[in-house]
Amino acid sequence: MARQIKKNKTEKLPFTRTNYILFAAGLVVLIVGFKALSVGPWNSFSSLTLAPILLILAYCIIFPVAILYKKRGQEQDS
Repeated sequence: MARQIKKNKTEKLPFTRTNYILFAAGLVVLIVGFKALSVGPWNSFSSLTLAPILLILAYCIIFPVAILYKKRGQEQDS
């Protein structure tokens, strides 16, 4: 027979409200970056300068921070 293991502590979601807000901010920056990439001629300021900066900001800074952010007082599960 299979042995059933009961969990005594309640399971918490890994992300808090702050994490989801950061994810939403990253998504907004990502959409604005792709929109700036598609607007205007190919050699415009928004296509060559603004869009890559926004996309790198979203992919390399905001999304990793949203994943890794944890409050200081929050306990760590091992």
